Amino acid sequence: MLKPAFRKDEALLADIENARFQADHLHIWWLGQSGFLLQYNNQHLLFDPYLSDSLSRKYANTDKPHVRIAEQVIEPEKLTMVDVVTSSHNHTDHLDADTLLPLIDASPTLQFVIPEANRAFIADRLKTPANWPIGLTDKQTVAVGDFIFHGVPAAHNELERDAEGRCKFMGFVVELGPYRVYHSGDTLWYDGMADLLNPFNLDVAFLPINGNKPERRVAGNLNPDEAARLGRDIDARLVIPHHYDLFEFNTADPADFVRACDQYGTPYRVMQLGEGISIANSHPMG
Repeated sequence: MLKPAFRKDEALLADIENARFQADHLHIWWLGQSGFLLQYNNQHLLFDPYLSDSLSRKYANTDKPHVRIAEQVIEPEKLTMVDVVTSSHNHTDHLDADTLLPLIDASPTLQFVIPEANRAFIADRLKTPANWPIGLTDKQTVAVGDFIFHGVPAAHNELERDAEGRCKFMGFVVELGPYRVYHSGDTLWYDGMADLLNPFNLDVAFLPINGNKPERRVAGNLNPDEAARLGRDIDARLVIPHHYDLFEFNTADPADFVRACDQYGTPYRVMQLGEGISIANSHPMG
């Protein structure tokens, strides 16, 4: 049986709409896998959405089936409020045409932030103009609407760059008014990572916890212990785990992350699918 969502469909949309009345708060919803919808000052940022069954269909008759273990919280075409969406890298659970094309149709003015190194690949996958997305690499900063994006490298599994030295796998630090959040994309811990992130004085860090197991035959991520330690080392005010509870073969138990956070004194929140939380003055509120 699929794990049920905390909120889905119309209930989720109503929660997003109601949050507009607290425009000075940072509102966050987990949409599954690495997808998070953020709202601040009535503007909406969507990190790395995967809202389809495209991978389950693709691998259904292979030796690596992508069996879904949790409900899909919403159809992408229902998200008509999105101002900015990201793709941190080219893997389908972070760059899904079956999610992004309906989302673009539903929010035709949205802007799309990507690793610059991936521009040609993305244009081919989505059949969109190559000059449409906003490209970044590490050490670059760009204003996108009301948001300020800072490019951060990601190691999935390596710190891979194209021929021009631009990151193929990225995380993003984003400023939303007074709040600063870090979405890791998919990444392992690499030398200098904490030193790179510390100066941002992060309110929220979204970190993967599914680990790195070669027998899965997919690129890996931080495990629960590493995510808790990294959250502590970058002094994030809140760490929210992601990249679990989607596919049977590539997941983790968030209880292990909770135990590690308790051990290291890392402030955390484990979100349920479709759940929203609000943050004001850098303190999480249910």
